[in-house]
Amino acid sequence: MKRIGLIVNPIAGMGGAVGLKGTDGEETLKKAIDLGARPIAPERAKVFLSHLKNMHLKISLLAAAGIMGEWEAKEVGFPCIPVGEAKEKTGPMDTKRSAKIMMEKSVDLIVFCGGDGTARDLMDVVDLKIPVLGVPTGVKMHSAVFAHTPEAAVHIMVNFVSGKLPLKEAEVMDVDEEAFRHGRLSAKLYGYMLVPYEMEYVQNIKMPSSQSESELRNQAAIAVYIIEKVLQPDVIYILGPGTTTRTIADLLDEKKTLLGVDLLLNKKIIAKDVNEKAILRYIKNRDAKIIVTPIGGQGFIFGRGNQQISSKVIRKVGKENIIVISTRSKLRNIHFLRVDTGDPDLDEELRGLIDVIVDYNQTVTVHVK
Repeated sequence: MKRIGLIVNPIAGMGGAVGLKGTDGEETLKKAIDLGARPIAPERAKVFLSHLKNMHLKISLLAAAGIMGEWEAKEVGFPCIPVGEAKEKTGPMDTKRSAKIMMEKSVDLIVFCGGDGTARDLMDVVDLKIPVLGVPTGVKMHSAVFAHTPEAAVHIMVNFVSGKLPLKEAEVMDVDEEAFRHGRLSAKLYGYMLVPYEMEYVQNIKMPSSQSESELRNQAAIAVYIIEKVLQPDVIYILGPGTTTRTIADLLDEKKTLLGVDLLLNKKIIAKDVNEKAILRYIKNRDAKIIVTPIGGQGFIFGRGNQQISSKVIRKVGKENIIVISTRSKLRNIHFLRVDTGDPDLDEELRGLIDVIVDYNQTVTVHVK
C-alpha cells in the first residue's frame, strides 16, 4: 500500500481573481481578503480528493493537520491520518514542517495544493529525496511540478500507484511578486524536484515569448488584423496578459499592462489591471468579448496568470465571444490549448476545436483540452 502525503496551502490562489498576481506575504493576503478574495486551494483540493476517492486505490493518506489537508479530506469522506499540529493561521514554515514529518514517516509521494511559492517551500525540505505532485491552485504556476488540473493529478496518481510512471527531475520556478505586480516578469529557476511524469498530464515550465524580428512582425500583423477586421464599436474587449495582446494596444497608441487584464472600448483603454469584480461591473448590460493568447510552453488560455477572467466572466461573455490569438512560433511549441477555470462544467464546455488567429486574416484550428 502506497503512503501518500497531502499538503494544502489554504491561501494559495486567493490573489488571482482580485488581480493581485499572488498572495505572498501577510500584507498582500490582507489586501486580497479586503478585495473580496475567496479561498481557492481548499476547494481545488476537495475536487482532487473527490475524484481520487472514486478510484478506490489502495493508499494510505497522511494529511497535514487542520486546514492544510485534514479538513478537506474529512469533508469529502476520504480517510486520512492527520500529521502535525492544526493551526488557525498557517505559513511557509507549516508547509515545511508537514513535509519533514511526512518524509520521516516514509511517504512514497507528497501531493501539494498550491502555487510556485508552495513548490519552493517544499523543495527546501524535499529536494530530490522523494517525488512530489502539484495540484494547481496558485496564481503563479511557472514550475513543471504541476498536473494540468486536479483531475489530471488523479490520473497521474492512478498510474503512479500502479507503478507505471517514471520519475523525472522537474524545474521549480518562481517570480518576484512585487516586480510582477508592476508589470515586470522576473522568473528564476530555484531548483528541481522529482515528479511522476506523464507528458500529457504534467505541465511544462512557462516559456517566455521570443523577441525575434519575425516574432515581432507576426505580433504586429495579428494586431493590425484585430484592429481593422475584428474590433467593433461599442463592444468592450477584455484583453488578457501577454506581449501579443499588448501589441494591439501599442498600435492604437494606448498603454496596456503587460501582465494584467485591461479593458478596451472604441479603440481606447478604459480600465487597466482590472480584477474580476471590476470586469463584471464594466460589462454589465454591455456587449463584450475576450481576447487572450496562450501561455508559451503550456498552452493555457484560461486559468494561468489571468484568473481575473474568471468562470463568471467567461459565462457572462459567452464561449462564442472568445477570441484566441497566437504567433505561429508559439503555437508550434504547443500541442493543445488548455483551460483550467476552476469550474469543471465550464472547462468541459470550452473543450473542443477553436480557431486561433495566427496572422493577418489567417487562422488555425486547434483543439482545446
